[in-house]
Amino acid sequence: MEVKCIVAIVERGKADAIVEKAKKAGADGATILYGRGTGQPEAMRFFNLHIEASKEVIIILSDTDKYKPIYDAIIEEGNLHEPGTGIIFTFPVSELEGLLHRNKLKS
Repeated sequence: MEVKCIVAIVERGKADAIVEKAKKAGADGATILYGRGTGQPEAMRFFNLHIEASKEVIIILSDTDKYKPIYDAIIEEGNLHEPGTGIIFTFPVSELEGLLHRNKLKS
């Protein structure tokens, strides 16, 4: 079975709700990482302090033939059709080891 990795980068504080929606759509779980963007000047000045926009990075592995409902659920819950709300992309996973439910993905 082929595996696809779904990566979504969203505004901080939104990942938990997005992951719950993804689970309802078929995701077995997710990893959430914290980060900050560097593509645009995201640091804002407020009372002479720099405030940087924080992001959450959601990573989900899925069987290739089951990823689309999960992908669509993330877009819907994260409102990713709207500019500035985040980004989502996928890529194929060529090698995978160490995942607890990997037998589920391979069978």
